[in-house]
Amino acid sequence: MSGGDWSIVLGVIIFIIGIVFATMYYLRYKKIFMIVYVASVSTYIFSVFYLWDVFELSKNWVMFMLMISTVIMFFLGRYFGSFNLKRISKK
Repeated sequence: MSGGDWSIVLGVIIFIIGIVFATMYYLRYKKIFMIVYVASVSTYIFSVFYLWDVFELSKNWVMFMLMISTVIMFFLGRYFGSFNLKRISKK
């Protein structure tokens, strides 16, 4: 394996484990949100590993990137979570 291959392998392993658990959750409770959640978290993990490898970031820069993206996702989640879907679908 070359320098950046470990992140791809680790990301795929995390994705497969997550999808297996999300599928088991779906089969038991018939709710699809868990599969969407696992897919979005896996995409986030792939993005972090990709940036880490491509830009050869140190520990401090990785932590800074995670902190900034967490703050952005927190505010986006609060913003999109404030919509009332029942009110929108009745129009």
